[in-house]
Amino acid sequence: MILVDAGPLVALIDRGEPDHERCVEALSSLTAPMVTTWPALTEAMYLVGGAGGWKAQEALWKLLERGDLQLVPLDDPLQKRTRALMGKYRDTPMDLADASLVAVAEALDVARVFTLDRDFQIYRWKGRRKFEVVP
Repeated sequence: MILVDAGPLVALIDRGEPDHERCVEALSSLTAPMVTTWPALTEAMYLVGGAGGWKAQEALWKLLERGDLQLVPLDDPLQKRTRALMGKYRDTPMDLADASLVAVAEALDVARVFTLDRDFQIYRWKGRRKFEVVP
């Protein structure tokens, strides 16, 4: 399993993104299912919509429909952990999407994250554990 942030989702769909090729190449080497959260998907949907309109947003929906991308629901404990993480990293600052992904990493014991966000080099999960960032 690998967590997926908004950036790679946008880059995979939008061929005009500078990181498109890099993300497509990284995707071909992933063997685990991709999972994300509603906040990360919402961010990606907004960004691809601005770049490519409904056609790009539809491509993102199709990733979900095919099961290539799965959503992890944020239940009450995950919501509380997400809030706590945003408070902990308020000086970075940590946005809702990133915090939800870190909370899910802790809950599912997942160290790999597919992201273009350098902040995942700073974030720690389950104390002092570092993320394995792809690409």
